Amino acid sequence: MEEDGSLRIVFFPWLAFGHMLPFLELSKSLAKRGHRISFLSTRRNLKRLPKIPHDLAPFIHFVYLPLPKVEGLRAAAESTTDVLPDEVQFLKKAFDGLDIPFSEFLEEASPKPDWIIHDFGHHWLPPIASKFNIPCAFLCIVPASFIAFIGPPSEMKDSSRRTAEQFTKPPQWISFPSSVAYRLHEARLIVESFKANASGIADIRRFCLTVEGCNFIAFRSCFEFESDWLRLLEELYEKPVIPVGLLPPQVQEGSDDVHGNARIFEWLDKQAPNTVAYAALGSEAMLSVELLHELALGLELSKVPFLWALRKPASMAGDDADILPEGFLERTGGQGIVAMGWIPQIKVLAHASVGGFLTHSGWGSIIEGLRFGHGLVLLPISVDQGLNARIMEEKKIGLEIQRNEEDGSFNRESVAKAIRLVMVEEEGELFRCKAMELQRLFADRDSQERYVEDFILHLRYHRG
Repeated sequence: MEEDGSLRIVFFPWLAFGHMLPFLELSKSLAKRGHRISFLSTRRNLKRLPKIPHDLAPFIHFVYLPLPKVEGLRAAAESTTDVLPDEVQFLKKAFDGLDIPFSEFLEEASPKPDWIIHDFGHHWLPPIASKFNIPCAFLCIVPASFIAFIGPPSEMKDSSRRTAEQFTKPPQWISFPSSVAYRLHEARLIVESFKANASGIADIRRFCLTVEGCNFIAFRSCFEFESDWLRLLEELYEKPVIPVGLLPPQVQEGSDDVHGNARIFEWLDKQAPNTVAYAALGSEAMLSVELLHELALGLELSKVPFLWALRKPASMAGDDADILPEGFLERTGGQGIVAMGWIPQIKVLAHASVGGFLTHSGWGSIIEGLRFGHGLVLLPISVDQGLNARIMEEKKIGLEIQRNEEDGSFNRESVAKAIRLVMVEEEGELFRCKAMELQRLFADRDSQERYVEDFILHLRYHRG
């Protein structure tokens, strides 16, 4: 620790922007308090991160580590947005090759860091940190409910015996009333993550070793939203669980003309307040072309004005318009707008005309939606998203699009029904009111900043 009381902290997220961005948000919170941050990733990823405010730049040092080339990983692929879902395993294999450059970074660092804050995939990091007598903490960017549902380390170590059906009901270690569980089609994907992949280690094993090796676990969460789950995790893991707050995002500054977005905001400006359904499934969640067509036709069938941030599947060649139903753009020209490139999601959600958010139920997107009090239409796709959607429904904050239990398919009618209920129908008033109530929590930077202060206190008292 410096003479002025500032800490030197290394932040090292997994190679996905849904992880890097909250890590960066927490880094900025610490930097504005005078703490010195080293933020580690690959060169291409660091170049794609948002620019740091000028007053914080002296406190955040970006350090790039060279990502090894591995067979199966396409050239220039350095994040999950650069690869297909089946290729993420090769990215994990390459990521594990960062152990040597990371060790070299610590060897050369002078003075040594007070703490290392790492992500779920760094199973090799705690042993390296211990050689330099540097404590480390795992920062989890998904809700505590998901991690608690997966279970204690003893369950992770014996995960090969767990069947998909077992994930379709709450596990016995949940000590409070909850009906949250996976659908069968989601549970099958979870079970697949328990199998070894090209990296040579199963995701669940990777996660278990990371948890066991860290000094404590920090969560992008708060007691006001999931106190039961956070307290349960501390019992299951038998080590401190520290929420760092929701890290609520700020509206991006700058011109609307960036990336050709001026037309989006010109269109939004013409819409009545709280009437537009904003639809976005994140930068990595992917649907088949058939389901994208059903989603498109459901938006059309709803008769609700919409703005759809649509990402073309990386596996599909041809023009962007090829993934939309024939004649869709012509028929909906007066109803909605489809944006194929990057758009400033926070700025869109902050717009007065937006009144609902159709989301893949990623935790970051849920936080962003509730930051502006929007009712949620939920279409979970992978990992924690199914459980997130169940919890949002359990709390009456959002409504899940009805799907086939076996294969996860859905139709245009179920899409339209969910949108209309959350956005328009009298029956959906409860969802809209609950979302507005939660805005007070999710948008309250003062209360969330207090979590960061408590986090810093823990770092100070338990370093070394």
